Amino acid sequence: MNSALMDTADERIPPPKLFVLGLQHVLVMYAGAIAVPLIIGGALHLSKEDIAFLISADLFCCGVVTMIQCMGIGHVGIRLPVMMGMSFTAIGPMIAIGSNPDLGMPAIFGAVIGSGIFTYFAAPYMSSLVRWFPPVVTGSVVLMIGISLMRVGINWAAGGQPMISSPTGPIPNPLYGIPVNLALAGVVLLSVLLLIAFAKGFLANIAVLLSIVFGFIIAALLGKVDFSGVMTASWFSLITPFHFGLPTFDPLSIVMLSIVMIVMMIESTGLFIALGDIIGRPITRDILARGLRADGVGNMVGGVFGTFCYTSYAQNIGLVQMTGVRSRWVCVAAGVILVVLGCLPKMAFIAASIPQYVLGGAAVVMFGMVAAAGIKILTRVDFAGNAKNLYIVAVSLVLGIIPLVGERFFSQLPELLSKFMQNGILLTTFTAVTLNILFNYRHSDVVEKLGVEDRV
Repeated sequence: MNSALMDTADERIPPPKLFVLGLQHVLVMYAGAIAVPLIIGGALHLSKEDIAFLISADLFCCGVVTMIQCMGIGHVGIRLPVMMGMSFTAIGPMIAIGSNPDLGMPAIFGAVIGSGIFTYFAAPYMSSLVRWFPPVVTGSVVLMIGISLMRVGINWAAGGQPMISSPTGPIPNPLYGIPVNLALAGVVLLSVLLLIAFAKGFLANIAVLLSIVFGFIIAALLGKVDFSGVMTASWFSLITPFHFGLPTFDPLSIVMLSIVMIVMMIESTGLFIALGDIIGRPITRDILARGLRADGVGNMVGGVFGTFCYTSYAQNIGLVQMTGVRSRWVCVAAGVILVVLGCLPKMAFIAASIPQYVLGGAAVVMFGMVAAAGIKILTRVDFAGNAKNLYIVAVSLVLGIIPLVGERFFSQLPELLSKFMQNGILLTTFTAVTLNILFNYRHSDVVEKLGVEDRV
């Protein structure tokens, strides 16, 4: 191994250049970072002030967790150029938790903290956990998450929920699906596709962000943006813990997010190995465990400060490869920039003013990409040589879709069992794991299937 290449991860860069390179990493991940709180806040019908806080807290925590991952604290942090951000994989489960009137936002944060604790302690045993989650299972789970999210993205593109509450009960939303909403959502969707088709490099990486900004400007020119709260918002404010109250810990919610974190740990393992090859630093079991522990610590930090689940961002690893800048201190600088941005409420209020249909045009792409990621994982499954895998995917997806198309399908079951069965993601996971054990347990060679080398 070339020692000079290995040392580039610790290279010190002059401050002016460090700032510019760090800002580039922020811009690449910014769209994803603000999209998650916007989506969850909108889906849970939070106030504009609460959504603005979610955005600020998210940027703040992204910065803190990125610095922990890159700088390292004891046995936490991979000490490589990794940007940490909110996970799209966890959006569906968190919306399901938050939309339950018996749980709400405090249960989301309790589940985030609980899954973070699970991830921290599970990290060293990842190679053992992986055997229960081969590609046929993880692909089915991620595909089910994408399918469950599509309804949210489609409703957003139409302008919100088809039914709204009133003193006399739910009534049809008169603004749902009006032509101007659909047109602006279509403009954003088309912009994303055109940028991806014709832009290159950095512009292609921020196609979603640029398209949302474009749609936002058009909506503002049409007078369809509510800027209330922007002028009165302060320029600087510190992020305080437990903004939404103390978290509550619902066991089923914690289990659901812990399963999602296993899927995310499998994804992170592949990303870390790819990054190690780019940097020229072998990813040992100890290094992998440190990186995965940072995911767990990220969740604990997020739950305390009122945000969600964190993971490493693949697009930023692509940026490392594209630019050839391998210093982890660039991502540390990006973390500092994110912390500062998180303390600027006025910017968060502007982001919270983006209409739902503008976000919906981008959400259609982003949520579709979650489902596509599941399909991509499933392409690594041997369907031709082992037809039993088809049954695993088919049955687990059909059962997982039941709560989406038949909300009262399991309503007559005992309460605890009904809660479990009404969660499509948990149902898909349980079914896929069980059927995989039944059909493939003797034939599973998980390490080879995932492409994880012996050194890990």
